[in-house]
Formats: sequence, C-alpha cells, structure tokens
Amino acid sequence: MKKSELKIITDKLSKEKEKIIGQIEIFKQSDPFSDPDHTIDNASVDTDVREQEAHQRIEAEINSLKKRVTDIDQALLRASKGTYGVCKRCNKSIPAKRLQLIPEATYCVSCEEELKS
Repeated sequence: MKKSELKIITDKLSKEKEKIIGQIEIFKQSDPFSDPDHTIDNASVDTDVREQEAHQRIEAEINSLKKRVTDIDQALLRASKGTYGVCKRCNKSIPAKRLQLIPEATYCVSCEEELKS
C-alpha cells in the first residue's frame, strides 16, 4: 500500500475515532442514570422501568461504540507497524475495496467468513 493511501486511511480512522468518542459522550449525558438525583427520586414504577430500559439501550450502544474505538486503535497501530492491510489469519493482502469500506478490517473476506461459520 502506498504511503499516500495509508495516510488517507489513517486520517479517516482518526476522524472516525474522534466522532465516535463524541457520540459516546452524548450517550453518557443522555443516560437517565447519569443524574445523581436518580437514586433518591420517588418516580413511579413505570418511569423507573422506562429509565432502566433507556439506560440498558444506551449502555449497549456505548459498548458497541467502544469496541469500534478499540478496532480503530488496533488498525492505527497496525498502520504504524507496517502491517496494515494484511489479513491476520492468512497473511495475504486485504483488498483495497474492503479497506475502503471497513478501514479497521483485520481479515480478508474469505477468512472473515470462515471465522463466522
């Protein structure tokens, strides 16, 4: 992979990471459990249930976003080590089109499918 292509991809990954971190902060702020008075309020049962469900949805979304940040960090590390774009399983080059769609990809399509089955 050319250095110019790698630079474009790493810039894209860095921007995506920043965007995701911002999304995580927004989710944290919208979590009903982030309110310190939540534990002492006398809300009705149905309100408590709605807040619990909202908290669980937000928590799941945050966990998913944190995983993406980890994947992006690993891709940036591979880029700095010179192993970006190489399948971790078969050591063949990951096609450029796949990396354009999923810049944090660690496996080629064949290996990804094998791992899923």
